[in-house]
Amino acid sequence: MKRSVIKIDESKCDGCGVCVPDCPEGALQIIDGKARLVSDLFCDGLGACVGTCPKGAISVEVREAEPYDEKRVMRENIIPKGENTIAAHLKHLKDHGETKLYELALETLKEEGVPVPEAKPEPMACGCPGTMAKAIERRAPAAGEGGGTPVASRLSQWPVQLRLVQPGAGYFQNSDLLVAADCAAFAHGDFHRRYLEGRSVVVFCPKLDHDIESYIAKLAEMFKTAGIKSITIARMQVPCCGGTEIVIQKALELAGKDIPVKVDIITAEGEVL
Repeated sequence: MKRSVIKIDESKCDGCGVCVPDCPEGALQIIDGKARLVSDLFCDGLGACVGTCPKGAISVEVREAEPYDEKRVMRENIIPKGENTIAAHLKHLKDHGETKLYELALETLKEEGVPVPEAKPEPMACGCPGTMAKAIERRAPAAGEGGGTPVASRLSQWPVQLRLVQPGAGYFQNSDLLVAADCAAFAHGDFHRRYLEGRSVVVFCPKLDHDIESYIAKLAEMFKTAGIKSITIARMQVPCCGGTEIVIQKALELAGKDIPVKVDIITAEGEVL
C-alpha cells in the first residue's frame, strides 16, 4: 500500500528549524545542521511542515510505506545518515513506547554490524539548541546595585497567553502589539522597560504549543479588527523559536493586513541581537 511521506532536499535545507514545531508527530529533527525525517512511522504525510520551509526544501512524495517495516527504514533511511540520526531514531521510538520497533531497530543494527550509539546527554528528542542545558554565569552586583527600590511592572493587561486572550479585548484596540516567546522575559533582564511599556502583549511557544493553527486564526482576527499599529516580536535565538515569525507572517496574510513588524532576537545570556 502506498502513502504520502515528506521528503527533504538536503541541498536546499539550511537547518533553520522552522519546520520542527509544525510536525506534531515529532518526525522531524535538526541533526548535523539539517532537517531529518527520523521516523516514517510518525509522518502522516499531510505536509504541515511544507509551507513553513523558507527554502522550499520539503515536499511530499508517495511511496510504498505499508505495512511499516522498521528494518527497511533502518537500512534505507536511518543507518546511512550516521550515528547521530541512529541515536535520535532509537530515542524517538523509546519516547513513543514503541518497544517492539525499538527491538527491531537494535536487531537491524546488529545484523548490519553497526554499533549501538552510546547514550549521550541529549537535551530532548528534537535536538534543538533551545533545549540544551547550560549554566549562565553572572557577575556579582556592584555595591549599591540591586538593593534599591523594586522595579515596577509595566504589564498593562491580563491575560497574556495567546490561548487565553480575546482578540476583541479593549487593550488591543489601536495598540502597539508585543508578541513574545515564552522564554524571552526570563532571558532579558530589562524586558519590562524595553518591551512591555506602552504595548499590549501576547505570549506563546511555537515549539511546545500544539494548536498553532488556532493561534494564527486568532491573531488574524485581531489584526483585522483591532487596528494594531505595529508589531514587535521578541523571540529567543534558537531555530524552533523562528516559528514565532512564521505564525505572525501567516496571520498577517490571512488578515490581508500590512502592519510594520520589528523582530528582536534574544540570546540565552540576555543580549538583544
